[in-house]
Amino acid sequence: MYRRNRATSFATALTLAAIFTATAVSPVLAHGQANSGKLQQILSAMDAASKNFKSAQADIKRVHLEKLVNATSTENGTVYFLRNGGATQFGGRFGPDLKIVEYKSGTVRLYTAANKHLDQVSASGANQGRVETFLTLGFGGSGADLSKAWNITYQGTEPLSDGSKTIQADKLDLVSKDPGVKNSYTHITIWVDPTRDVSLKQEFFDPAGNTDTASYSNIRLNQKIDLGSYNIPCNAKGDCK
Repeated sequence: MYRRNRATSFATALTLAAIFTATAVSPVLAHGQANSGKLQQILSAMDAASKNFKSAQADIKRVHLEKLVNATSTENGTVYFLRNGGATQFGGRFGPDLKIVEYKSGTVRLYTAANKHLDQVSASGANQGRVETFLTLGFGGSGADLSKAWNITYQGTEPLSDGSKTIQADKLDLVSKDPGVKNSYTHITIWVDPTRDVSLKQEFFDPAGNTDTASYSNIRLNQKIDLGSYNIPCNAKGDCK
């Protein structure tokens, strides 16, 4: 079953895209000159690391909090990112009910195995800008791109595990200047390792007070990725196996 250009499907796919992987303004230097200098160091380190970034693959744990009923749901899976020049491709597999999401060649696709359903949205125009905005969030995105897309506040460091060791991650709070993104997320907090240009954690806050938190571990940089495991089993007509 295949549907094209449904607003709800785009919101679903964009949310998943955002979780593993948004737009941008000059950094907001909210904590004085010392933190201004630290933020610039972080962005410069991301710039340097992004030049050598080709791919990343990681395990992901996604936790959604529904504030009104104080209920949480959890999904685990894997994600990958490929960058080639200005082009970016990513994908992810999530459970327990298998869902596969993909962004490739300007198209977002979301496959749900339970009902063999495919949502597909062409990320063109404003949609493409918003998808690419989320691609600045710490997996190969440069500091320059991040600072073009978000108001950034440096919030210090926190120790986080990447699965094999503890990293002193830099905590950045981001507010988009794109009203469309702000309608979905009032702000996003990311914990980055700028020397590798990767995110260890991302937390998304929506206007209703709900949150989506993604934690990344077992991050593999610039290694061969088995893209077959992320293959969406649907043909060009949207017929799915």
